[in-house]
Amino acid sequence: MLKIAYDPIYAHPLPPGHRFPMLKYELIPAQLLHEGVISEENIFSPDAVEESAIVRTHKEAYWHQLRDLTLPPKEQRRIGFPLSAQLIDREMRIAQGTIDCCRYAAEFGLAFNVAGGTHHAGSNWGEGFCMLNDQAIAANYLLDDNLAQSILIIDLDVHQGNGTAEIFEKENRVFTFSMHGDKNFPFRKEHSDLDIPLDDGTNDELYLSLLKNALPALIDQQKPDFIFYLAGVDILASDKLGKLSLTKEGCKERDRFVFEQCRRHQISVQVSMGGGYSPDIKDIVEAHCNTYKIANELYF
Repeated sequence: MLKIAYDPIYAHPLPPGHRFPMLKYELIPAQLLHEGVISEENIFSPDAVEESAIVRTHKEAYWHQLRDLTLPPKEQRRIGFPLSAQLIDREMRIAQGTIDCCRYAAEFGLAFNVAGGTHHAGSNWGEGFCMLNDQAIAANYLLDDNLAQSILIIDLDVHQGNGTAEIFEKENRVFTFSMHGDKNFPFRKEHSDLDIPLDDGTNDELYLSLLKNALPALIDQQKPDFIFYLAGVDILASDKLGKLSLTKEGCKERDRFVFEQCRRHQISVQVSMGGGYSPDIKDIVEAHCNTYKIANELYF
């Protein structure tokens, strides 16, 4: 069964200037339901993650400043919007949703979080609309509970997963792979275990060639028993922040290839959706829905 973490709070409560891109969190499940790809049975609503799981990944002092809404204004500006209790609750539910998806992925092969992919959050900072790193928190959950011994994080959002790279810099059981725009945010990059920087204007052919050359070798080398996939659709040519030139078909082929590799090696995979900032919300929703449809086709 395809299991999808979604809660209405994913789309709220954000400042007015950020509500347009966040509409996708409501529209993606609605579109999948409308097309009959999923039913209500596929969707679950996560609780808030426990603090013990947060401080396994993030510094306690940083978490307390988030929790108590005492993060300095300069650090709030780095995140991109002012803190609120509802916003922190949203982050906590997204993180728990990714943990829950790990359990479902172990049972069904893969599971999705409609939100997540908060890869700019480092151990002691928030940045780029990210405060708690959902996939890092979930990876540490798997390690701590001996549910995985070797983890591969495949980050194909257009922006480097700098927070994820910093968190796992000294953790040999987690291999971080980021394929991203070289001249895009964040302008100060961290060092993933493997970074593939892309020039502005990179097209389908080059992007897919690089991915298909790198990923099978990584899986053979690392032999992961769990994979996290960050499936941002800000690689599209239509994306106002992406700077790459991929088509929707190229984006679909990217997803298909990642899922085929996971299935071929019988590795469970958790998917967080990541970024998408095309001016037309229909382009964002269609591209994200394509990721679900391909997974549903291959797995179910």
